Amino acid sequence: MSRYTGPRVKVMRALGVELPGLSTNKIERRPYRPGQHGQARRKLSEYAVRLIEKQKLRMNYGVTERQLRGLMQEARSSKEAPGNKLIELLERRLDNVVFRSGFARTIPAARQLVNHGHILVGGRRVDIASFRVSRGQVVSVREGSRGLAPVKEGAEVAAGFQTPWLQVDMATFQATVTGLPDETSTLFPVQTQLVVEFYSQML
Repeated sequence: MSRYTGPRVKVMRALGVELPGLSTNKIERRPYRPGQHGQARRKLSEYAVRLIEKQKLRMNYGVTERQLRGLMQEARSSKEAPGNKLIELLERRLDNVVFRSGFARTIPAARQLVNHGHILVGGRRVDIASFRVSRGQVVSVREGSRGLAPVKEGAEVAAGFQTPWLQVDMATFQATVTGLPDETSTLFPVQTQLVVEFYSQML
């Protein structure tokens, strides 16, 4: 399944949660599912509940189903709790780090910066959005790209949340990975155990 490029607020309304990585817009004006019967009460099946939790991760981080399934396999093969490890792997993606550092308003905007060669890791250009950062690495915006509007706008969004595992210096447009993210690092509520259960019958 390809990466989603449709209406972002519609997705958040369908999932019933605001996803900061997907969009800066809010759903408070219409906090119900889209469509003619969006406000009707309905009982969700166990499968539907698990699917929603999985879709929260896929949509917020902008990964394909194939990518998320691969990360889940890697998480299950680790010695850590699969749900916690999955969040760590998603948070360490370069496009997410650029977003969490305040260099872009959303993860799609951060992915574009990465793909166009505006981001450096350890002083070298990296144009792969799925690149996984490690503790001690320095992520920065290329000097000639620091005046771009998306870069300037990102700082305003990042001011609204905290990322304790990153040390950001906006004066030099640099972010140092000082630790590793954990299950509390997401900017939205998600039950990772339900995501693990969703994939348990597939993997």
